[in-house]
Amino acid sequence: MKLVWFRNDLRLADNPALRHACAGDEPVAALFIIPPTQWRQHKMAPIRQRFMLAQVDELGRELAALGIQLHLLRVETFAEVPAVLANLCREQGVTQLYANQAIEIDEQRRDHAVSAALAEQVVSCHWFNGCCVLPPGRVLTGSGEMFKVFTPFSRAWLKALDEEGFVIHRAPTPRGEPLPWQPLAERAWVDEALGELTVDPRWPVGESEALRRLNIFLEQAVLDYGETRDFPAIAGTSVLSPYLAAGIISPRQCVAALQQRLGYRPQSKAQPGFVWLNELIWREFYRHLLVLIPTLSMNRPFKPETAALPWSWDPDAFAAWCEGRTGYPIVDAAMRCLNTTGWMHNRLRMIVASFLTKDLHIHWRLGEDYFMSRLIDGDLAANNGGWQWAAGTGADAAPYFRVFNPTTQGQRFDPQGEFIRTWVTELADIPAAYVHQPHDWLRLKGRQDYPAPMVDHAVARVRAIEMFRSLEK
Repeated sequence: MKLVWFRNDLRLADNPALRHACAGDEPVAALFIIPPTQWRQHKMAPIRQRFMLAQVDELGRELAALGIQLHLLRVETFAEVPAVLANLCREQGVTQLYANQAIEIDEQRRDHAVSAALAEQVVSCHWFNGCCVLPPGRVLTGSGEMFKVFTPFSRAWLKALDEEGFVIHRAPTPRGEPLPWQPLAERAWVDEALGELTVDPRWPVGESEALRRLNIFLEQAVLDYGETRDFPAIAGTSVLSPYLAAGIISPRQCVAALQQRLGYRPQSKAQPGFVWLNELIWREFYRHLLVLIPTLSMNRPFKPETAALPWSWDPDAFAAWCEGRTGYPIVDAAMRCLNTTGWMHNRLRMIVASFLTKDLHIHWRLGEDYFMSRLIDGDLAANNGGWQWAAGTGADAAPYFRVFNPTTQGQRFDPQGEFIRTWVTELADIPAAYVHQPHDWLRLKGRQDYPAPMVDHAVARVRAIEMFRSLEK
Protein backbone atom coordinates (compact mmCIF):
# COMPACT_ATOMS: atom_id res chain seq x y z
CA MET A 1 0.00 0.00 0.00
CA LYS A 2 1.16 3.52 -0.86
CA LEU A 3 0.05 6.47 1.26
CA VAL A 4 -0.14 10.09 0.02
CA TRP A 5 0.07 12.65 2.82
CA PHE A 6 -1.69 15.89 1.86
CA ARG A 7 -0.72 19.14 3.59
CA ASN A 8 -0.82 22.57 1.89
CA ASP A 9 -1.27 20.88 -1.50
CA LEU A 10 -4.99 20.12 -1.50
CA ARG A 11 -5.41 19.31 -5.18
CA LEU A 12 -5.44 16.44 -7.64
CA ALA A 13 -3.85 18.21 -10.61
CA ASP A 14 -0.14 19.07 -10.65
CA ASN A 15 0.46 17.25 -7.39
CA PRO A 16 3.83 15.48 -7.74
CA ALA A 17 3.42 13.33 -4.63
CA LEU A 18 0.01 12.09 -5.72
CA ARG A 19 1.11 11.56 -9.31
CA HIS A 20 4.14 9.45 -8.34
CA ALA A 21 2.18 7.45 -5.78
CA CYS A 22 -0.38 6.56 -8.44
CA ALA A 23 2.28 5.24 -10.83
CA GLY A 24 1.89 1.49 -11.06
CA ASP A 25 -0.88 -0.81 -9.87
CA GLU A 26 -0.24 -0.90 -6.13
CA PRO A 27 -3.17 0.28 -3.97
CA VAL A 28 -3.08 3.94 -2.91
CA ALA A 29 -4.64 5.65 0.11
CA ALA A 30 -4.44 9.27 1.23
CA LEU A 31 -4.13 11.14 4.51
CA PHE A 32 -4.80 14.57 5.98
CA ILE A 33 -3.88 15.38 9.58
CA ILE A 34 -5.82 18.00 11.57
CA PRO A 35 -3.76 19.55 14.43
CA PRO A 36 -6.00 22.19 16.11
CA THR A 37 -3.59 23.16 18.89
CA GLN A 38 -0.66 23.46 16.47
CA TRP A 39 -2.75 25.61 14.14
CA ARG A 40 -3.58 27.93 17.02
CA GLN A 41 0.09 28.10 18.05
CA HIS A 42 0.92 29.09 14.49
CA LYS A 43 -1.77 31.80 14.65
CA MET A 44 -3.73 30.24 11.79
CA ALA A 45 -6.84 32.31 11.17
CA PRO A 46 -10.15 30.53 11.85
CA ILE A 47 -11.34 31.58 8.38
CA ARG A 48 -8.30 29.87 6.86
CA GLN A 49 -8.88 26.72 8.94
CA ARG A 50 -12.47 26.53 7.69
CA PHE A 51 -11.38 27.21 4.11
CA MET A 52 -8.79 24.45 4.23
CA LEU A 53 -11.17 21.93 5.81
CA ALA A 54 -13.84 22.74 3.23
CA GLN A 55 -11.25 21.94 0.57
CA VAL A 56 -10.27 18.75 2.42
CA ASP A 57 -13.94 17.76 2.24
CA GLU A 58 -13.97 18.47 -1.50
CA LEU A 59 -10.71 16.58 -1.97
CA GLY A 60 -12.01 13.60 -0.02
CA ARG A 61 -15.04 13.34 -2.31
CA GLU A 62 -12.90 13.61 -5.43
CA LEU A 63 -10.43 11.01 -4.21
CA ALA A 64 -13.25 8.66 -3.23
CA ALA A 65 -14.63 8.96 -6.76
CA LEU A 66 -11.23 7.73 -7.99
CA GLY A 67 -11.24 4.79 -5.60
CA ILE A 68 -8.78 6.38 -3.16
CA GLN A 69 -9.73 6.64 0.49
CA LEU A 70 -8.73 9.80 2.36
CA HIS A 71 -8.01 9.09 6.02
CA LEU A 72 -8.45 11.93 8.51
CA LEU A 73 -6.44 11.90 11.72
CA ARG A 74 -6.56 14.36 14.59
CA VAL A 75 -3.56 15.26 16.72
CA GLU A 76 -3.01 18.30 18.91
CA THR A 77 0.56 19.14 17.91
CA PHE A 78 3.19 18.07 15.40
CA ALA A 79 4.99 16.14 18.14
CA GLU A 80 2.28 13.48 17.99
CA VAL A 81 2.44 13.00 14.21
CA PRO A 82 5.30 10.44 13.93
CA ALA A 83 3.68 7.93 16.30
CA VAL A 84 0.16 8.41 14.90
CA LEU A 85 1.37 8.11 11.31
CA ALA A 86 3.49 5.04 12.11
CA ASN A 87 0.44 3.40 13.67
CA LEU A 88 -1.68 4.13 10.58
CA CYS A 89 1.01 2.64 8.35
CA ARG A 90 1.04 -0.55 10.43
CA GLU A 91 -2.75 -0.83 10.36
CA GLN A 92 -3.03 -0.23 6.61
CA GLY A 93 0.05 -2.17 5.52
CA VAL A 94 1.70 0.93 4.10
CA THR A 95 5.17 0.38 2.66
CA GLN A 96 5.74 3.78 0.99
CA LEU A 97 4.83 7.33 2.02
CA TYR A 98 4.57 10.12 -0.58
CA ALA A 99 4.38 13.82 0.28
CA ASN A 100 5.33 17.22 -1.04
CA GLN A 101 8.02 18.97 0.96
CA ALA A 102 7.17 21.53 3.62
CA ILE A 103 9.21 24.72 3.82
CA GLU A 104 8.57 25.97 7.37
CA ILE A 105 11.00 24.92 10.11
CA ASP A 106 8.47 23.26 12.45
CA GLU A 107 7.01 21.33 9.54
CA GLN A 108 10.46 20.29 8.35
CA ARG A 109 11.35 19.02 11.81
CA ARG A 110 8.07 17.10 11.91
CA ASP A 111 8.85 15.51 8.57
CA HIS A 112 12.36 14.52 9.63
CA ALA A 113 10.87 12.86 12.73
CA VAL A 114 8.32 11.05 10.55
CA SER A 115 11.06 9.76 8.24
CA ALA A 116 12.99 8.42 11.24
CA ALA A 117 9.93 6.78 12.78
CA LEU A 118 8.83 5.13 9.53
CA ALA A 119 12.37 3.94 8.74
CA GLU A 120 12.07 1.67 11.80
CA GLN A 121 9.07 0.04 10.10
CA VAL A 122 10.87 -0.17 6.76
CA VAL A 123 8.46 2.35 5.24
CA SER A 124 10.25 4.42 2.62
CA CYS A 125 9.47 8.14 2.36
CA HIS A 126 9.43 10.02 -0.95
CA TRP A 127 9.45 13.84 -0.88
CA PHE A 128 8.69 16.14 -3.82
CA ASN A 129 8.64 19.83 -4.70
CA GLY A 130 4.99 20.76 -4.86
CA CYS A 131 5.02 24.34 -3.60
CA CYS A 132 7.34 26.16 -6.01
CA VAL A 133 7.90 26.30 -9.76
CA LEU A 134 11.62 25.80 -9.13
CA PRO A 135 12.67 23.97 -5.95
CA PRO A 136 14.33 25.92 -3.14
CA GLY A 137 18.09 25.78 -3.60
CA ARG A 138 17.90 25.77 -7.40
CA VAL A 139 18.26 29.56 -7.84
CA LEU A 140 21.56 30.63 -6.26
CA THR A 141 24.31 33.15 -6.86
CA GLY A 142 27.52 32.21 -8.65
CA SER A 143 29.08 31.49 -5.25
CA GLY A 144 26.25 29.14 -4.32
CA GLU A 145 24.43 31.46 -1.92
CA MET A 146 20.82 32.57 -1.74
CA PHE A 147 20.11 35.91 -3.37
CA LYS A 148 19.46 38.68 -0.85
CA VAL A 149 17.95 41.11 -3.36
CA PHE A 150 14.91 40.30 -5.44
CA THR A 151 15.78 41.68 -8.89
CA PRO A 152 18.85 39.48 -9.51
CA PHE A 153 16.90 36.52 -8.11
CA SER A 154 14.13 37.23 -10.61
CA ARG A 155 16.59 37.30 -13.51
CA ALA A 156 18.26 34.09 -12.36
CA TRP A 157 14.88 32.42 -11.81
CA LEU A 158 13.75 33.25 -15.35
CA LYS A 159 17.04 31.95 -16.76
CA ALA A 160 16.79 28.70 -14.78
CA LEU A 161 13.20 28.20 -15.89
CA ASP A 162 14.19 28.66 -19.53
CA GLU A 163 16.95 26.08 -19.07
CA GLU A 164 14.88 23.48 -17.22
CA GLY A 165 11.26 24.10 -18.12
CA PHE A 166 8.64 22.43 -15.97
CA VAL A 167 6.00 19.73 -16.11
CA ILE A 168 2.34 19.97 -15.14
CA HIS A 169 1.32 16.64 -13.59
CA ARG A 170 -2.09 15.40 -14.66
CA ALA A 171 -4.67 14.36 -12.08
CA PRO A 172 -4.70 10.58 -11.58
CA THR A 173 -7.18 8.35 -13.34
CA PRO A 174 -9.63 6.13 -11.40
CA ARG A 175 -7.93 3.28 -9.54
CA GLY A 176 -10.98 1.23 -8.67
CA GLU A 177 -14.65 1.44 -7.85
CA PRO A 178 -15.85 4.69 -6.27
CA LEU A 179 -15.80 4.70 -2.48
CA PRO A 180 -18.19 6.35 0.01
CA TRP A 181 -17.17 9.63 1.64
CA GLN A 182 -18.49 10.89 4.97
CA PRO A 183 -18.62 14.71 4.90
CA LEU A 184 -16.65 16.50 7.60
CA ALA A 185 -19.83 18.17 8.85
CA GLU A 186 -21.07 14.73 9.89
CA ARG A 187 -17.96 13.94 11.91
CA ALA A 188 -18.51 15.08 15.47
CA TRP A 189 -14.83 15.04 16.40
CA VAL A 190 -14.05 17.62 13.69
CA ASP A 191 -16.67 20.03 15.03
CA GLU A 192 -15.43 19.48 18.58
CA ALA A 193 -11.89 20.37 17.53
CA LEU A 194 -12.62 23.38 15.34
CA GLY A 195 -16.18 24.56 15.88
CA GLU A 196 -18.83 24.97 13.22
CA LEU A 197 -17.42 24.37 9.74
CA THR A 198 -19.19 27.25 8.02
CA VAL A 199 -17.64 28.44 4.75
CA ASP A 200 -17.55 32.11 3.74
CA PRO A 201 -19.50 32.35 0.45
CA ARG A 202 -16.93 34.85 -0.81
CA TRP A 203 -14.39 32.04 -0.91
CA PRO A 204 -15.84 28.91 -2.53
CA VAL A 205 -13.44 25.98 -2.58
CA GLY A 206 -12.50 23.58 -5.34
CA GLU A 207 -9.88 23.26 -8.04
CA SER A 208 -12.45 24.25 -10.64
CA GLU A 209 -13.13 27.49 -8.77
CA ALA A 210 -9.41 28.30 -8.59
CA LEU A 211 -9.02 27.65 -12.32
CA ARG A 212 -12.13 29.71 -13.05
CA ARG A 213 -10.67 32.70 -11.20
CA LEU A 214 -7.34 32.25 -12.91
CA ASN A 215 -8.92 32.13 -16.37
CA ILE A 216 -11.13 35.17 -15.74
CA PHE A 217 -8.12 37.14 -14.56
CA LEU A 218 -6.02 36.12 -17.56
CA GLU A 219 -8.82 36.97 -19.99
CA GLN A 220 -9.94 40.24 -18.41
CA ALA A 221 -7.23 41.79 -16.27
CA VAL A 222 -3.70 40.46 -16.74
CA LEU A 223 -2.77 42.82 -19.59
CA ASP A 224 -3.73 45.84 -17.47
CA TYR A 225 -2.41 44.40 -14.22
CA GLY A 226 0.58 46.74 -14.05
CA GLU A 227 -1.74 49.77 -14.16
CA THR A 228 -4.62 48.51 -12.01
CA ARG A 229 -3.10 46.23 -9.37
CA ASP A 230 -2.54 49.00 -6.77
CA PHE A 231 -6.13 50.30 -6.69
CA PRO A 232 -8.21 48.44 -4.09
CA ALA A 233 -11.54 49.74 -5.45
CA ILE A 234 -10.77 48.08 -8.82
CA ALA A 235 -10.98 44.33 -9.47
CA GLY A 236 -7.49 44.34 -10.92
CA THR A 237 -5.86 41.39 -9.16
CA SER A 238 -6.28 37.64 -9.51
CA VAL A 239 -7.50 37.07 -5.90
CA LEU A 240 -5.83 33.66 -6.09
CA SER A 241 -3.74 33.95 -2.94
CA PRO A 242 -6.04 31.81 -0.71
CA TYR A 243 -6.02 29.07 -3.34
CA LEU A 244 -2.24 29.19 -3.70
CA ALA A 245 -1.73 29.20 0.08
CA ALA A 246 -3.89 26.08 0.51
CA GLY A 247 -2.40 24.45 -2.57
CA ILE A 248 -5.74 24.24 -4.38
CA ILE A 249 -3.87 25.53 -7.42
CA SER A 250 -0.12 25.38 -8.02
CA PRO A 251 2.22 28.17 -9.12
CA ARG A 252 3.21 25.99 -12.06
CA GLN A 253 -0.39 25.94 -13.23
CA CYS A 254 -0.44 29.74 -13.01
CA VAL A 255 2.75 30.14 -15.06
CA ALA A 256 1.57 27.61 -17.64
CA ALA A 257 -1.81 29.31 -18.00
CA LEU A 258 -0.17 32.72 -18.40
CA GLN A 259 2.14 31.35 -21.06
CA GLN A 260 -0.77 29.74 -22.89
CA ARG A 261 -2.81 32.96 -22.73
CA LEU A 262 0.02 35.12 -24.14
CA GLY A 263 1.65 32.60 -26.44
CA TYR A 264 5.01 33.24 -24.79
CA ARG A 265 6.62 33.53 -21.36
CA PRO A 266 7.31 37.22 -20.64
CA GLN A 267 10.91 38.05 -19.76
CA SER A 268 10.91 41.78 -18.97
CA LYS A 269 8.67 44.67 -17.91
CA ALA A 270 8.37 45.69 -21.54
CA GLN A 271 6.28 42.57 -22.24
CA PRO A 272 2.60 42.30 -21.27
CA GLY A 273 1.98 39.88 -18.44
CA PHE A 274 5.42 40.25 -16.90
CA VAL A 275 4.26 42.29 -13.91
CA TRP A 276 1.98 39.47 -12.74
CA LEU A 277 4.61 36.82 -13.45
CA ASN A 278 7.01 38.88 -11.34
CA GLU A 279 4.56 38.69 -8.44
CA LEU A 280 4.68 34.89 -8.71
CA ILE A 281 8.48 35.15 -8.65
CA TRP A 282 8.26 37.28 -5.48
CA ARG A 283 6.30 34.39 -3.97
CA GLU A 284 9.08 32.00 -4.99
CA PHE A 285 11.73 34.37 -3.58
CA TYR A 286 10.18 34.39 -0.12
CA ARG A 287 9.67 30.62 -0.11
CA HIS A 288 13.26 29.95 -1.14
CA LEU A 289 14.45 32.34 1.58
CA LEU A 290 12.40 30.54 4.23
CA VAL A 291 14.01 27.20 3.37
CA LEU A 292 17.58 28.44 3.05
CA ILE A 293 17.44 30.78 6.06
CA PRO A 294 15.52 28.80 8.74
CA THR A 295 15.79 31.59 11.34
CA LEU A 296 13.09 33.44 9.39
CA SER A 297 10.67 30.84 10.80
CA MET A 298 11.88 31.69 14.32
CA ASN A 299 10.72 35.33 14.66
CA ARG A 300 14.18 36.64 13.75
CA PRO A 301 14.95 39.42 11.27
CA PHE A 302 16.65 38.70 7.97
CA LYS A 303 19.16 41.44 8.83
CA PRO A 304 20.50 40.38 12.26
CA GLU A 305 21.62 43.88 13.22
CA THR A 306 18.02 45.12 13.12
CA ALA A 307 17.19 42.96 16.14
CA ALA A 308 18.56 45.88 18.16
CA LEU A 309 15.96 48.36 16.89
CA PRO A 310 14.01 49.96 19.76
CA TRP A 311 10.57 48.85 18.67
CA SER A 312 7.48 49.79 20.66
CA TRP A 313 5.08 47.20 22.08
CA ASP A 314 2.37 49.75 23.03
CA PRO A 315 -0.82 47.65 23.43
CA ASP A 316 -3.23 50.56 23.10
CA ALA A 317 -1.67 51.86 19.89
CA PHE A 318 -1.54 48.34 18.51
CA ALA A 319 -5.23 47.77 19.33
CA ALA A 320 -6.18 51.00 17.53
CA TRP A 321 -4.30 49.80 14.44
CA CYS A 322 -5.91 46.35 14.61
CA GLU A 323 -9.40 47.78 14.91
CA GLY A 324 -9.04 50.50 12.28
CA ARG A 325 -9.09 53.47 14.68
CA THR A 326 -5.89 55.28 13.63
CA GLY A 327 -7.50 58.40 12.17
CA TYR A 328 -5.92 57.72 8.78
CA PRO A 329 -8.81 56.67 6.50
CA ILE A 330 -6.93 54.36 4.10
CA VAL A 331 -5.32 52.50 7.02
CA ASP A 332 -8.60 52.16 8.89
CA ALA A 333 -10.51 51.02 5.79
CA ALA A 334 -7.89 48.36 5.07
CA MET A 335 -7.92 46.97 8.61
CA ARG A 336 -11.70 46.90 8.81
CA CYS A 337 -11.81 45.10 5.47
CA LEU A 338 -9.34 42.53 6.79
CA ASN A 339 -11.30 41.99 9.99
CA THR A 340 -14.55 41.49 8.08
CA THR A 341 -13.46 39.50 5.03
CA GLY A 342 -10.20 37.78 5.98
CA TRP A 343 -8.43 39.31 2.99
CA MET A 344 -6.55 42.50 2.16
CA HIS A 345 -5.37 43.97 -1.13
CA ASN A 346 -1.57 43.85 -1.47
CA ARG A 347 -1.10 47.63 -1.77
CA LEU A 348 -3.08 48.02 1.42
CA ARG A 349 -0.92 45.43 3.16
CA MET A 350 2.12 47.56 2.40
CA ILE A 351 0.39 50.73 3.59
CA VAL A 352 -0.79 49.34 6.93
CA ALA A 353 2.50 47.53 7.57
CA SER A 354 4.43 50.73 6.95
CA PHE A 355 2.07 52.61 9.25
CA LEU A 356 2.48 50.13 12.10
CA THR A 357 6.27 49.97 11.87
CA LYS A 358 7.26 53.41 10.59
CA ASP A 359 4.53 55.64 12.06
CA LEU A 360 3.71 53.82 15.29
CA HIS A 361 7.18 52.18 15.50
CA ILE A 362 5.57 48.96 16.75
CA HIS A 363 7.45 45.71 16.26
CA TRP A 364 6.71 44.03 12.94
CA ARG A 365 6.25 40.68 14.70
CA LEU A 366 2.98 41.92 16.21
CA GLY A 367 1.69 42.87 12.79
CA GLU A 368 2.89 39.60 11.26
CA ASP A 369 1.06 37.58 13.91
CA TYR A 370 -2.10 39.65 13.58
CA PHE A 371 -2.21 39.16 9.83
CA MET A 372 -1.78 35.40 10.25
CA SER A 373 -4.62 35.35 12.79
CA ARG A 374 -6.99 37.04 10.33
CA LEU A 375 -5.94 36.21 6.75
CA ILE A 376 -7.60 33.50 4.70
CA ASP A 377 -4.39 33.37 2.63
CA GLY A 378 -2.05 33.37 5.63
CA ASP A 379 1.27 31.95 4.43
CA LEU A 380 4.38 32.19 6.59
CA ALA A 381 6.84 32.83 3.76
CA ALA A 382 4.84 35.57 2.02
CA ASN A 383 3.61 37.13 5.26
CA ASN A 384 7.01 37.20 6.93
CA GLY A 385 8.68 38.42 3.75
CA GLY A 386 6.17 41.21 3.29
CA TRP A 387 6.34 42.39 6.89
CA GLN A 388 10.13 42.42 7.00
CA TRP A 389 10.20 44.22 3.64
CA ALA A 390 7.93 46.93 5.04
CA ALA A 391 9.72 47.12 8.39
CA GLY A 392 13.17 47.49 6.82
CA THR A 393 14.53 44.34 8.46
CA GLY A 394 14.27 41.92 5.55
CA ALA A 395 15.64 41.08 2.14
CA ASP A 396 15.39 43.86 -0.42
CA ALA A 397 14.48 46.29 2.36
CA ALA A 398 15.09 50.04 2.06
CA PRO A 399 14.46 51.48 5.54
CA TYR A 400 15.34 55.09 4.74
CA PHE A 401 13.09 55.38 1.70
CA ARG A 402 10.25 52.94 2.33
CA VAL A 403 8.25 55.08 4.75
CA PHE A 404 4.82 55.38 3.18
CA ASN A 405 2.80 58.54 3.76
CA PRO A 406 -0.66 57.10 4.50
CA THR A 407 -2.46 60.21 3.30
CA THR A 408 -0.74 60.48 -0.06
CA GLN A 409 -0.97 56.71 -0.53
CA GLY A 410 -4.74 57.00 -0.11
CA GLN A 411 -4.93 59.97 -2.47
CA ARG A 412 -2.92 58.11 -5.09
CA PHE A 413 -4.52 54.68 -4.95
CA ASP A 414 -8.09 55.47 -3.82
CA PRO A 415 -8.44 58.95 -5.30
CA GLN A 416 -12.24 59.22 -5.02
CA GLY A 417 -12.33 57.42 -1.68
CA GLU A 418 -14.51 54.59 -2.99
CA PHE A 419 -12.72 51.94 -0.96
CA ILE A 420 -12.53 54.14 2.13
CA ARG A 421 -16.25 54.96 2.13
CA THR A 422 -17.08 51.26 1.73
CA TRP A 423 -15.34 50.30 4.96
CA VAL A 424 -15.20 53.45 7.12
CA THR A 425 -18.91 54.00 7.53
CA GLU A 426 -18.38 57.22 9.49
CA LEU A 427 -17.09 58.73 6.24
CA ALA A 428 -19.73 57.28 3.92
CA ASP A 429 -21.23 60.71 3.19
CA ILE A 430 -18.04 62.77 3.05
CA PRO A 431 -17.19 64.57 -0.22
CA ALA A 432 -14.28 63.09 -2.18
CA ALA A 433 -12.27 66.29 -1.73
CA TYR A 434 -12.10 65.67 2.04
CA VAL A 435 -12.12 61.89 2.31
CA HIS A 436 -8.35 61.48 2.85
CA GLN A 437 -8.11 64.31 5.39
CA PRO A 438 -11.61 64.39 6.85
CA HIS A 439 -11.10 66.05 10.20
CA ASP A 440 -11.66 69.70 9.26
CA TRP A 441 -14.84 68.80 7.38
CA LEU A 442 -16.08 66.73 10.33
CA ARG A 443 -15.41 69.61 12.74
CA LEU A 444 -17.39 71.99 10.55
CA LYS A 445 -20.28 69.53 10.69
CA GLY A 446 -19.96 69.28 14.46
CA ARG A 447 -19.14 65.59 14.27
CA GLN A 448 -16.77 63.61 16.45
CA ASP A 449 -17.55 60.10 15.21
CA TYR A 450 -14.17 59.47 13.56
CA PRO A 451 -10.90 59.49 15.54
CA ALA A 452 -8.23 62.14 15.19
CA PRO A 453 -4.90 61.01 13.68
CA MET A 454 -2.91 58.98 16.21
CA VAL A 455 0.40 60.50 15.13
CA ASP A 456 1.81 63.27 12.99
CA HIS A 457 3.24 61.38 10.02
CA ALA A 458 6.01 63.92 9.36
CA VAL A 459 7.28 63.60 12.94
CA ALA A 460 6.89 59.81 12.99
CA ARG A 461 8.80 59.48 9.72
CA VAL A 462 11.82 61.32 11.14
CA ARG A 463 11.76 59.08 14.21
CA ALA A 464 11.65 55.95 12.05
CA ILE A 465 14.70 57.06 10.07
CA GLU A 466 16.53 57.91 13.29
CA MET A 467 15.85 54.39 14.59
CA PHE A 468 17.70 52.87 11.65
CA ARG A 469 20.51 55.41 11.69
CA SER A 470 21.14 54.57 15.33
CA LEU A 471 22.22 51.09 14.18
CA GLU A 472 25.14 52.63 12.30
CA LYS A 473 26.69 54.21 15.38
